[in-house]
Amino acid sequence: MIARWRRAGLLIPTLMTLVMLPVLIALGAWQLQRMHWKEDLIARLAAARTAEPVSLFDVWARYKAGENVEYTRVMVTGTFDHGSERHLYAPNTQSQGWDVFTVLAAPEGRVYVNRGWVPDKLKDPVARAEGQFAEAVTITGLVRLPEVKSAFTAHDDAKGNRWFHRDPAAFTAAEGPPAGDVAAVAPFSIDAEPQPANPGGWPKASATEIRVANRHLEYVVTWWGLAATLVVVFFLFARKRLRDTP
Repeated sequence: MIARWRRAGLLIPTLMTLVMLPVLIALGAWQLQRMHWKEDLIARLAAARTAEPVSLFDVWARYKAGENVEYTRVMVTGTFDHGSERHLYAPNTQSQGWDVFTVLAAPEGRVYVNRGWVPDKLKDPVARAEGQFAEAVTITGLVRLPEVKSAFTAHDDAKGNRWFHRDPAAFTAAEGPPAGDVAAVAPFSIDAEPQPANPGGWPKASATEIRVANRHLEYVVTWWGLAATLVVVFFLFARKRLRDTP
């Protein structure tokens, strides 16, 4: 039989098929494991929206310990330092606009809070003076880690207060001393929940979108589909070669 397969030129194709088939099956199994892991992650992140909030002190301690605190629900009470306001470019279907980030000074430390969105015409705080209140406020929201700036991200304009990636350290460094002490401000920010709403309605907070891509089922189908295709193609190829070989 081996001699016939050699005459039919099937030894190398058979060897290649035997090598590639388990590789394709293993890749599909790995993506299946990744899919289950991603589904669990999405479920945990979704649960974070209604989890009991922890303190800013607790989040900061976890961060320093190396834990991933992204999307942790936190509650903190303090007063806004409106002179630290930073505007992050955030156009939407309504108009050009900005997310307003302001330092909240609390007993546990200082942290940038994403207070919500304003249209371009309300970028200037003077146009929404009612929301620039000095009273203490309790903020509940989700912790967000700094964004990684890619090669396609526009350059930040610190002087014009136009920012294109979320980075509390960069926001703080642009303030200048003494307010610009980077070490004194949390290395993460907080997306404030819609309630309580800001006086005057602006900035307008909304629920944080938790975007975690989960296309692993597609990858499972792709790898195992390739494995099945390889088996069918090899079978048809080998049958023809053996049929034509005496």
